Amino acid sequence: MQFMDLEFARRLEMAEVFAARACAEAALRLHPNLGVAIEEIAGGIAVFTGIGSPITQAVGIGLNGPVSEGEIDRLESFYTSRGAPVALELCPLVDISLYETLANRGYQLREVSNVLFRHVSAGESFGSPGKGVAVRPASPDEESLWALTVAQGFSEHYPVTRSILDVMVGFFHRPDARCFLALIGKEVAGGAVVSGHDGVGGLFGASTLPAFRRHGVQTALLATRLTWACERGCDVAVSIALPGSASQRNIERFGFRVAYTRTKLVREWT
Repeated sequence: MQFMDLEFARRLEMAEVFAARACAEAALRLHPNLGVAIEEIAGGIAVFTGIGSPITQAVGIGLNGPVSEGEIDRLESFYTSRGAPVALELCPLVDISLYETLANRGYQLREVSNVLFRHVSAGESFGSPGKGVAVRPASPDEESLWALTVAQGFSEHYPVTRSILDVMVGFFHRPDARCFLALIGKEVAGGAVVSGHDGVGGLFGASTLPAFRRHGVQTALLATRLTWACERGCDVAVSIALPGSASQRNIERFGFRVAYTRTKLVREWT
């Protein structure tokens, strides 16, 4: 049985750190006008891919021990100099002094999310897509289609803008990741991405277009990405979902369990 400790939590968090960095670096190469920026701070990274982008936040902060006031100053300067609020996704295994520091600076709780994991092994089978659902890798000429599909699936949370689409295309240009499209009949119904780092398969960015929800699209995307992770030698898979959501239930049906609940803390500037 896998018990949760700081070392294992750090491994799970670094999978997202690696994915966020690689996406931002690819977006910077493809679209230098976006003003993408990345900075290593307090054991994690701060990423800026535009105001309002879901990738504009700090992740992995505080997993290497206490965080100094100077490092928080640097984190805040990174975002305020770009006109953005400061947002951190915090693992609860960080030193408690970090929460105290952020509370004293006026940070507010904006969101909680569950980090779920399961162990995987080579040759493991995850079943086949449900009737009428097919999943395939997005082809090189489908980067715009994939980005638009995933963005539209999240449109109730984030408006679909040109800059967000340009950033999302960054996932498409990574040798350590694969983007998938799900289809019902001949129509594109959803999309997702999976990446591998340090033996951890990160299952990120899965969304279904509203018209195709409750047809098994998420289940099919999960099974396909788990297979991809196994084929590349990963021994752990990780995904993130809102507590009690349909996404969490879908993930748990594949044998995942909650590792811990992260908090998103934000400081707005007026």
